[in-house]
Amino acid sequence: MSSRKASMTGDTGRGTLKKILEYIRQYRWAVILSLLLALLTVALTLYVPVLIGQAVDCVVAKGQVDFREIAKIIWKILVIVALAAAAQWLMNHIHNRITYRVVMDIRTKAFKHVERLPLRYLDSQPSGDILSRMIADVDQFSEGLLMGFTQLFTGVMTIGGTLAFMVLINPFITVVVVLLTPLSLFVASFIAKKTFTMFQRQSETRGELTALTNEMLGNMKLVQAFGCESQVQSRFEALSKRLEGYSLKAVFFSSITNPATRFVNSMVYAAVGMTGAWGAIQGFMTVGQLTSFLSYANQYTKPFNEISGVVTELQNALACAARVFELMDEAVIPEDKEDAVKLEQARGRVELQAVSFSYEPDQRLIENLNLEVEPGQRVAIVGPTGCGKTTMINLLMRFYDVRSGAIKVDGRDIRDVTRESLRASYGMVLQETWLKSGTIRENIAYGRPEASEEEIVQASKAAHAHGFIMRMPQGYDTIISEEAGNLSQGQKQLLCIARVMLCLPPMLILDEATSSIDTRTELQVQKAFAQMMKGRTCFIVAHRLSTIKEADVILVMKEGRILEKGRHEELLEQKGFYAALYKSQFAGV
Repeated sequence: MSSRKASMTGDTGRGTLKKILEYIRQYRWAVILSLLLALLTVALTLYVPVLIGQAVDCVVAKGQVDFREIAKIIWKILVIVALAAAAQWLMNHIHNRITYRVVMDIRTKAFKHVERLPLRYLDSQPSGDILSRMIADVDQFSEGLLMGFTQLFTGVMTIGGTLAFMVLINPFITVVVVLLTPLSLFVASFIAKKTFTMFQRQSETRGELTALTNEMLGNMKLVQAFGCESQVQSRFEALSKRLEGYSLKAVFFSSITNPATRFVNSMVYAAVGMTGAWGAIQGFMTVGQLTSFLSYANQYTKPFNEISGVVTELQNALACAARVFELMDEAVIPEDKEDAVKLEQARGRVELQAVSFSYEPDQRLIENLNLEVEPGQRVAIVGPTGCGKTTMINLLMRFYDVRSGAIKVDGRDIRDVTRESLRASYGMVLQETWLKSGTIRENIAYGRPEASEEEIVQASKAAHAHGFIMRMPQGYDTIISEEAGNLSQGQKQLLCIARVMLCLPPMLILDEATSSIDTRTELQVQKAFAQMMKGRTCFIVAHRLSTIKEADVILVMKEGRILEKGRHEELLEQKGFYAALYKSQFAGV
C-alpha cells in the first residue's frame, strides 16, 4: 500500500514538473541566455583558483618571491571577478523575469479557469481553499522556482566545471572525489522523498485553514449572534495543530538536508587533502596545484549543499503547484455548440418540456416539469424551502443543464443558443446582494459600462435609490467596498435593482428581490417593478405571498413538481396547498 502511494506521489511530481516545463518553454530563449551566462559565471569563477595556485607557486622560499608576476595575477583575478559578478547579476535578473512571468501566466490562467468552472464545482468547494490555491500556493511555488533557477543551473555547471579542472590537475585524486560523491546524492534523495509528502500535506491543511478563516470572517455576526465562538476556535485550533505537525515534520526533514550533505562533503574534502598532501610530498603535484585542487574540492562539494536545499524548496514548490494544477484540471463548463446562435431581441416566450433535474443522481428534485409562459407574463413561483424554486432559476439561466427534457426560449432550445446571449436576455435581482469594490456609479453600470450619467440617474430614481445616493459623501462617486459596510442591506438591494433597471432586458428574474427592504420602500419599488415589468416576461420567486398577488400565473411547487397553478384569487378559491400557505402567513392579521 505504501509503495503504491509513493509511486502515485512520484507520478504526481513528474506530471506537475512536466506542466511547469510547458509554461517555461515559451521563455526558452531567455532560459538559453541564462544558461550561457551561468556557464560564463562558473567558468570565470573556476579560473580564479588556477590563478591563485600560480600565485602560490611564485613564492619559492623566504626572500624568493616574484612580486611582479603576483601583481599581474592579482589584476587578472580582479578583472575576472568583476566580469563574473556582472554576468551573475544579469543572470539573476533574467531568472527573476522568467519566474514571475511563469507565475503570472499560471495565476492568470487559473483565474480564467475558475471563471469557467461549473457552479456544481464552486458550490461544493470552500471558497477559501480555492483562494489559498490561487494566492498562497502560487506564491510558495514562485519562491521554489526562483531558487531552482538561481542555484540549480549554476550548481550543476559548477560540479561539471570543477570536475573538468580537477582532471586537468590530477586525474587520480579526482577519482577519489567522484567515488565519494554518490553518498551526498543518496542522502539528498532520501530526504527529498520524505519532504515532498510533508509539504504536500502542509499545503492542503493550509488551504483548509484559509477556507475556515475566510468563512468565519465573512459571517462573524452570525457566529457571535449564536455564541459559536468557542466551537469555531476549537476547529481553528485543531487545524492549526495539524498544520503545526506537518510543518514541523516538513521543516525537520528539510533542515537535516544541509547538515547531512555537509558531513559527507567534509569527508570528501578530508580525503582530497590527505591524498593531495601525499601527492605533493611524492612530487606528483606542486603546492600551488594542491591549493587549487583543495579550492576545487570545496567548490565541487558546495553545490551539493545548495542543490539539496533547492531540492527541498522544489519539493514544496511542486506540492503547491500540484494543488494549483489540480484546480486547473477540473472540468469546465462545456463550450457552446459550434452552430449555437445568439439570442437577440427575445420576445420572452419560455417553455419547459418534460424537464427533469437533480443535483445528485440518487436524490430526486425536479421530474417531468412542464410549463408554458407567454411573452409579458408575470410568473410567480412559491412553495416550501427545497421545493425547487431557485433550481428553476438556475436552469432558466443555464447555470445548470437539465438532465432530460428541454427549456426553450422563443421556440429555441437554450442549449442551441450561446450562454452569453441567453443570460444577457435576463435581468436578475437576487436575495443575496453582490456589489464590487468601486464607486456607486460603477456598480449600477456593471451590466452597461457605456451608460450615460443621465441613464444611471434615471435608473437610480426608478429604483428609489437616488435619494440615499445623493446623501452619500461623494454621491455617485462614493467608493464602496465589496462588503459595502457603509450601506444598509436595503440600500445594497436598491443598488442591485437599479443595476437591472439600467439594462432592462426582455426577461426578468426576481428572487426575493425586496426581502431586505422596509415596507414603505417596498411599496415604492413594487410600483417601479410594475412599470419595469410591462411587456416583459418575469419570473418572481417569493416567500412573502403578499408580493405576488398581481402575478398573471402563480406556480405552487412542492418536491420538484407543480402542485397548483392559477391566479391568486383562483388558488384561494381552490382551498388547496396555496390557500393553506397564504393563510398561515396572515393568520391573526
